[in-house]
Amino acid sequence: MPSHPAPSNPAPSKPEIDPEFQALPLAKLAQTALNRARDFEAEHADFRIERLRTQRLTLRDGGLLDASEDDTLGFCVRVIVDGAWGFAAGVGPTTDAVVRVTEQAISVARAARPIVAERIELADEPAYADRVWVSDYEVDPFSVPVAEKVGLLQQWSRDLLAANGVDHVSAVVRQVRENKFYADTHGTSTLQQRVRIDPELEVYGADSKRGVIDSMRTTAPPAGRGWEYLTGAVHDWAGELAELPELLAEKLAAPSVDAGRYDLVIHPSNLWLTIHESIGHATELDRVLGYEANYAGTSFAKLAGLGNLQYGSRHLNVTGDRTVTHGLASIGYDDDGVATQEWDLIKDGVLVGYQTDRRMAKMMGWDRSNGCAYADSPGHVPIQRMANVSIRPSPDPTSTSDLIAQVDDGLYVVGDRSWSIDMQRYNFQFTGQRFFEIKNGELRGQVRDAAYQGTTTEFWGAMDAVGGEETWMLNGAFNCGKAQPGQVAAVSHGCPSALFRDISILNTTAEGGR
Repeated sequence: MPSHPAPSNPAPSKPEIDPEFQALPLAKLAQTALNRARDFEAEHADFRIERLRTQRLTLRDGGLLDASEDDTLGFCVRVIVDGAWGFAAGVGPTTDAVVRVTEQAISVARAARPIVAERIELADEPAYADRVWVSDYEVDPFSVPVAEKVGLLQQWSRDLLAANGVDHVSAVVRQVRENKFYADTHGTSTLQQRVRIDPELEVYGADSKRGVIDSMRTTAPPAGRGWEYLTGAVHDWAGELAELPELLAEKLAAPSVDAGRYDLVIHPSNLWLTIHESIGHATELDRVLGYEANYAGTSFAKLAGLGNLQYGSRHLNVTGDRTVTHGLASIGYDDDGVATQEWDLIKDGVLVGYQTDRRMAKMMGWDRSNGCAYADSPGHVPIQRMANVSIRPSPDPTSTSDLIAQVDDGLYVVGDRSWSIDMQRYNFQFTGQRFFEIKNGELRGQVRDAAYQGTTTEFWGAMDAVGGEETWMLNGAFNCGKAQPGQVAAVSHGCPSALFRDISILNTTAEGGR
């Protein structure tokens, strides 16, 4: 595994870090913990204090169902003593509490030492002192009055309810501001803040004559942005919302798909989820090594395949990236104190890398971690979590229309919906919000009840072309789950539109065939 140079310290963005968090004696608390760990001759110790603020707004037919908010402040200490991990967490940020929690972490490590099978060591990493990183956004969503946010969602809901064929409307916005201070015994100290937002509107309708009930959802992805995402020029909300009722009406009247084999052109709003499940999870090294076998599963992409497994066609070039602007998994420094990076996972269709933290990088004999340690709260220990795993676009200016023009008999897939994949991330099935028929290089109307299926290597091996940079976009999710006790992380996946040949299409009602 090649090493990667540490990036220069990212310049803070315009928004200020939460003043209440900065007012805490962060450096003093950290030094208290680290000095106490040194008293017990810990080989490594790190201190992390976080404030995690979340808000969820939920409306049904324009009426407010939920306006809930959560504000968590806590700290934790992690140590390595005689080759064993120790971890403990607390909620009262005082020096006495920090000393007590540090001693608890030491006790846990000592108790664990006789029963653990492997000695814990960490890959080397340069020290980063007094670094500050703030994600790229304009308006802190927590600075906007709740009434103003609800008012915008109510107006959108009323407009949608006024459209023909729309029986119900749901609107949900999730918002997160994450503050984190980290320091370790090797000299790193980082102060970071990132904001993310996840807006979603869905319309529901029915065709009583056919006995069909269905819905149509927005495809605007969650993003590492602020409230400007809903009010600025970043996304054409007016245009997308105006289309939803027409798309729903067309879907309700659409014929059921004939099962068979089709060429597919898949839009990034759908393909991101296939990337997440069949590439993102499969290239997590902890899964490959079996550490998630009891819960999240393992991976077919074994170590023996590194450098030679033909994961897909030559058009498949995939990176892990924790630095991309507005990425949900983007951060300056991870929870191991590693400066984040971009690196290759798949190159010209061949598996060339994995996602790692410092412990696994050391186990493999690699020079550095690629910065994938993350804990979703101050009460949880950091584990290896997914980076923004993304497919590179074509260097040529190939549009989605150009890809569609290459298809005689196929489907164009837009928006994600349901999915299923086995525990080794190999056999899968995905549906979508919209399936449009393609005939002789031109789009026709929608069809219903379609799902595409395959195996990971078969599917990505069928990739025949990818769109250019103009088709590339970031999508993602807030709710990637992993570990025991369970942790949830947000992650983005960028990709262009892509063309796949001869893919199996199921009719999900078990009707139809060809």
